[in-house]
Formats: sequence, C-alpha cells, structure tokens
Amino acid sequence: MAVVIELIHTATLLHDDIVDESSTRRGQDTANEVWGNASSVLVGDFLYSRAFEMMVEPDSMRIMQILSKVTNSIAEGEVLQLLNCQNAQLTEVEYFEVIERKTACLFQAATQIGAILSDTDETQELALRDYGLHLGSAFQIIDDVLDYESDAKTMGKEVGDDLAEGKTTLPMIYALENTSGKDHALLISSIENADNSNIDQVIEILSSVNAFDYTRQKAQEASDLAKKSLVTLPESDYKNALTLLCDLSLQRKS
Repeated sequence: MAVVIELIHTATLLHDDIVDESSTRRGQDTANEVWGNASSVLVGDFLYSRAFEMMVEPDSMRIMQILSKVTNSIAEGEVLQLLNCQNAQLTEVEYFEVIERKTACLFQAATQIGAILSDTDETQELALRDYGLHLGSAFQIIDDVLDYESDAKTMGKEVGDDLAEGKTTLPMIYALENTSGKDHALLISSIENADNSNIDQVIEILSSVNAFDYTRQKAQEASDLAKKSLVTLPESDYKNALTLLCDLSLQRKS
C-alpha cells in the first residue's frame, strides 16, 4: 500500500507541474519540461491506473473506498487552488480547505490505511487518521513558508514560485490583513498579476509584519495536534518515530 500512496503522489506531481507550468522540481527539470505536457499527462494517468490496479490486491473494500475518495479530494483541491489563482481576497479558512484537500488528505489516507492493515481497533484507527491530516497540514504550511524563505539551491526550485503562479498562501494572506498603503498595494498587485519581479521587496514586507512567524506558528499548532492524536497509542518505537516526523516536518529546509 505504501507503493500505491507513492504512485498517487507522483501522479499528482506530474499533473501539478503541468497546471503550474513548472520547469524545475527538486533541482531537476520537470517531466513536462523534458518530454512535454502530453507525455506527462499520459504518464501521470498511467501511475494513477497502476495505483488502482494494485490497491485491489488486499481485497479490502474499505481501503479502496479511502483511496478512491482521496484521489477525488486531491483533484478537488487542485481545482479549488486553480480557481483561486490570483485571488488576493482568499481567506485563511479557504486556504486551509485547499491544503487539506490537495495535500493533507493523502497523509491522512496513508496513516489510516496503515492502521487498517495492522488490524487496530477503531480508536487507534481514528487517532492515526487524525494524525495524518494534521501532519500533512503542517507539512504544507511549512512548504508555503519555504517558498519565500529558502533558496533555489536548497528548495530545488526558484524562490517565489508560488507568487509567480498567483497562489495566495498563508504568509501572503496574513500580510494582506496586516498591511496598508503602498505595501498593501504591492502585495495585491503581485498576487493579481502573478508577478514575482519584486520578490525581494515582497519578502521584506512579509517579514516586517511577522507573516513568516505567524505561519510557522500555525504549522506548530498543526504539528501539536498531530502529536496529541497519538496519545491513545501504546508507547513504542513506532509511536516515537511518528512523533519525530512531526518535528521534522517543522525543521525541514526543502
């Protein structure tokens, strides 16, 4: 099942790079940059179909329901994000809806399926399901900070790519709520025109209103909720590893 999750994840990345017109990922040329959009779409579709072919092997209707639902949720999340491109009015609530659908839900499916395959009781299954959702949220929130705070060599993509794609992420949402005058106008213009030509100035504005600190605090809150979800699980090396993942999701640089 771990392979199934990774196949779905990779398929989403292939399709995501086409939608975003991305040319680099993890420091390498994207598939669409090398082979074109048509090939990337077909390979992404193949990975999806192979994942569905493999997911029936355990003969578990519950697992198939979870994976089919998460695949649909990811697509919905991507559509929501696309509909809100260059939307400077996006709210924090709407932002969290997008990241839960397009990112956190796959973490949630992975941890819940692990519980099902381990034949745990309902309490532990629900705990692991909640853990995955909160861990995935923390991961995506940090990803949105790193798009502004990291560097191209570390991230494997250009700083400010989200802004260039017109994506209104949490640092920008917070800054838009806490700026006025010329600074506010620049942020609005940058989002609505999908323009990162003033990225250094944008980063300076976001930093001046503590947008990155606020966003990291939200990631910390999500990570804390993930850890709290594990309380009902018995003490073990596996539980410790899951707890460590929460910390690593906050500390990562790429």
